[in-house]
Amino acid sequence: MKKKNPESIAEHLNKKYGKEGTDKRSQFRNKAQAFMVAEMVKDARRRANLTQEQLAQKVHLKRPHISRIERADTDVRISTLQKIAKGLGGQLRISIDF
Repeated sequence: MKKKNPESIAEHLNKKYGKEGTDKRSQFRNKAQAFMVAEMVKDARRRANLTQEQLAQKVHLKRPHISRIERADTDVRISTLQKIAKGLGGQLRISIDF
């Protein structure tokens, strides 16, 4: 018997990680957000044509810390993201939408 594909992303996430508000779904959301931040940092660093070591030196962090951020292996403080953004010649913007 052929499996029925989920009708939407929300349905897929509900089946795989549980409904919104469950611990498993919250863990998934946190990991997904960390991955997005990691990809933004990595992309910005590459566009600035910097190695992890060069960025680390510019923002006074250690290269392994930059690596962990880019792999989403650590929680990142807003102050650290601000340092990285400034070191890349940009600025960090955070918004809350209702």
